Amino acid sequence: MGRFRILVKGIVQYKDSYLAVERWYDDRIVEPYQWEFIDGEMEFGETPERAVQRIVEEKAGVPVQVDKPLYTWGFSAGEICTIGIAFLCDAQTDQVVLSEELHRSRWVPKDKIGQVISNQAVVKDIEKAGLLNSFELDDFGKVDLFIEPMD
Repeated sequence: MGRFRILVKGIVQYKDSYLAVERWYDDRIVEPYQWEFIDGEMEFGETPERAVQRIVEEKAGVPVQVDKPLYTWGFSAGEICTIGIAFLCDAQTDQVVLSEELHRSRWVPKDKIGQVISNQAVVKDIEKAGLLNSFELDDFGKVDLFIEPMD
């Protein structure tokens, strides 16, 4: 029988900029360092909102308030099905203290974020969140995360 894991992603906003972090992936690829948003795995018993707060603080040292969920995603690898929830988060400060697993960080203005992040999976995430479009994140609306049981 397969199992599930849940990831949460924090799209962290401070004023008119978003926090991008550079992570090491693999020295066998052309660009082993890639820019993205902060994500991580929920722990048993955590709410998704508390998990994203914990992960952003652990990985970037930035306290955040969770604003709203932006979108969900999922994929399967072997017998593990991964479900992800991306949240818009408001940073309380622009001071970043990275964990050892991250290489660099930068606050990127909305109009430059598509130029900084080249990872196509992350670019799709940005488009889903409305960061590359002319409308504001508030126009994107909320995502229904729960499916009603069938009769």
